[in-house]
Amino acid sequence: LRGAPNRPAMAALAWRAALCLAGAALSLYALHVEHNAARDPSYRAACDLAPSVSCTRVFSSRWGRGLGLVEPVLGKDSAVNVPNGAVGLLFYLLQGLLGLSRSRLASVALLGTSVASALASLWLAAVLAFGLRDLCLVCVSTYGVNLALLALNLRQRRGETGKKRD
Repeated sequence: LRGAPNRPAMAALAWRAALCLAGAALSLYALHVEHNAARDPSYRAACDLAPSVSCTRVFSSRWGRGLGLVEPVLGKDSAVNVPNGAVGLLFYLLQGLLGLSRSRLASVALLGTSVASALASLWLAAVLAFGLRDLCLVCVSTYGVNLALLALNLRQRRGETGKKRD
C-alpha cells in the first residue's frame, strides 16, 4: 500500500500512544491528589510514603501550579495559574494527536513542545531536590515520560531530515 506506515513508524506510534496514556494518567492522578488535598487538609495520597516522599505536599505547594512561576508575578488567583497536571494533560493530548500527523509543522510542534516539557521537568526536578527537598514519585515518573517523548520526537525529526537529504 502506498503511503501506509512502515513497521518502525507503527512502533513509534505505539510508543507515543503508551507514553501519552501514561502521562495523561499521571496528570489526572496529580489533579485528583491536588483536588482532594485542597478539600481535606488531612488527605494522604497513595504516593505519600514518608514525610520527604510526598506527592500531596508537592502538588499542594506553590510549585504545583504554574511551575511556581506564575503566582509571584500574576498572583495566586490568576486564571493562568493552573495546576501543572492540567498543563500536562493538555500536553499529552497534543502529543498524541499531533503524533498522528506526518506534516512538517506537526513534527516541529511535537519537538518544540517536547523541549519545553523537558525544560519544565528539569526546573521542577531542581525545585523538588533543592527547594522542597522531597521525592515525588508521580513527578519523577512524569519527568521520565517527558524525556522519553523528547527522545521519540528527536528521533522522528532526525529521520525526517535524513530522508530529505537522500
